[in-house]
Amino acid sequence: MRRILLLASLVLLLTVPTAARAQDAPAQAIEKVLHDQQAAWNAGDIETFMHGYQDSPETTFIGKTIASGYQGILERYRKTYANHDAMGKLDFSELKVRMLGENHAVVTGRFHLTRTQAGGGDASGVYSLVFEKGSKGWQIILDHTSAD
Repeated sequence: MRRILLLASLVLLLTVPTAARAQDAPAQAIEKVLHDQQAAWNAGDIETFMHGYQDSPETTFIGKTIASGYQGILERYRKTYANHDAMGKLDFSELKVRMLGENHAVVTGRFHLTRTQAGGGDASGVYSLVFEKGSKGWQIILDHTSAD
């Protein structure tokens, strides 16, 4: 009986970390999308930054206005952040990923743009993102960003 309990305990100890890592995998993949976006932004590359969004007419950005569709969101970014000074340096922080199922997640966090006065000055705020896992991996389908 002791051997069975010992064996059961050993199996449990070995499978719990594996299960925890499997649950963390989507969150890590989603965080990588955001880190890649941050790197692209800081390189002045809005087109690569946009790879974090699903290329769909239903993808939506909500800020001061609502932009619908991948192309509409891209044009909004191009207009609002027309040059490197306006883009500044982006930093995401306080990321929290909450899984809504196997293929959907909500991410909340903060952003901070460090910019020159000529570029519009510093800006910061909060965001909530809905991610969907599709054929191209995890991508944003809804972005709601509010400046402080």
